Amino acid sequence: MKINVIGIATTQFGELWKISPKSLAREAMTQALEDGGKSAKQIDALFVGNMLADVLGNQANLGSFFGEVLGASIPSFHIEGACASGGLALHTAVNSILAGQYKTVMVLGVEKMTDCQPDDIVSGLMAAGSDEERLSGATFPGIYALMARAYMDEYAVSEELLASVSVKNHFHGSLNPKAQFQKVLTIENVMKSTKIADPLKLLECSPISDGASAVIITSEPVKIKKKAISLVASEVGTDTLALHNRDTFTSLSAVVTASKKAYKKAGITPEDVNVAEIHDCFSIAEVIATEDLGFAKRGKGARAISEGKMTLGSGNIVTNPSGGLKACGHPVGATGIKQIVEIVEQLRGTAGKRQVKNARIGLTHNVGGSGAVAVIHILKK
Repeated sequence: MKINVIGIATTQFGELWKISPKSLAREAMTQALEDGGKSAKQIDALFVGNMLADVLGNQANLGSFFGEVLGASIPSFHIEGACASGGLALHTAVNSILAGQYKTVMVLGVEKMTDCQPDDIVSGLMAAGSDEERLSGATFPGIYALMARAYMDEYAVSEELLASVSVKNHFHGSLNPKAQFQKVLTIENVMKSTKIADPLKLLECSPISDGASAVIITSEPVKIKKKAISLVASEVGTDTLALHNRDTFTSLSAVVTASKKAYKKAGITPEDVNVAEIHDCFSIAEVIATEDLGFAKRGKGARAISEGKMTLGSGNIVTNPSGGLKACGHPVGATGIKQIVEIVEQLRGTAGKRQVKNARIGLTHNVGGSGAVAVIHILKK
């Protein structure tokens, strides 16, 4: 694939009560244009990743809605795939370029969640679950708690080991000025926090967040080489909506399938990856992902994280230098694009205090639901 990421931007993530979705999108898109040295008139198409605007904001025509904000009368598309909406939007944009339809496109990920009632948010998020799960009253914390319990039983892993995921990601988040939470945690802090769905505690769950991120990708020759990062693989995997219809609770086949295809297309192995943004919606999600992606052996992911093997300054690979979903925040439609922005900053060498030394290859892992869809992107310096 001869596609480069040339423009990137992310707003502040958090409880942004006084900022509208339009304002968030305008900020991200304007800054991405400035970063990429482009004007709105030079963008051939816009792809929008968003999950909940029709449910929470009563606006479903998001292509036109945000195309108007961009100020360009261009083909504009709304892509939805639960929490993987951002990653799927980028995947669709990549394919539009590979097909020869467009040359330079923008991908926007945006979500405004905190203005709504918690029950409405939970109902909206559970639209990504199966009918059986909804009828039983299950929510995603409960579903991931089942995965956590199965993993702990299968591999003799303690709650303290799972808690190390939040400790690592909050340390990284403390170095990220745009993260929702910029405070370090200890294992004791996590263990004393309220249980949401046993064994998962409050400080092991990603928060409700607002935010937007945007990237510009192109197949055209790039003038400013130091700003261009190559996007060398974009792959999607899918699985059943319902957890109980799968062969195992301790691996996501969608991630395994998509990552194997991505590694092959990029011509690399997991050992070649220097930095990765992982979809840590819950602590157990990152643990399982590190194994599905080949960064740790089966049953060893939690221990590898607790031993600092994926922490900035001490790990062979650094996972979630942005703070991940847990510390940076999880505005669901924006997450997959924020991950790309973080990896591009790492490969450019512009990530500041959270910079991964000598980062040359990065990966993003964006998951929808409890693993019904997974999107893997690989980028190279």
